[in-house]
Amino acid sequence: MKLLVRNLSRSTTEQEIRTLFSAHGTITECSLVLDQETGKSKGFAFVEMPNDSEAKLALDSLHETRVAKNKIRVKIAQ
Repeated sequence: MKLLVRNLSRSTTEQEIRTLFSAHGTITECSLVLDQETGKSKGFAFVEMPNDSEAKLALDSLHETRVAKNKIRVKIAQ
């Protein structure tokens, strides 16, 4: 299942996102979206988890939690 993580702080790293989600299960891919010109975070990322029940648990547990002072939003990517 592919999850979209939004409203990330611009300072949040891909490794921090990976650590956050790996507490809930296996991650096959994690990609923080970067601005091509500045190389800085655009404030959202995609996390792919092969086990749907682990992904659902991560979504339920992490949606609207605070990460680096921002309340993140997690949903299933379309």
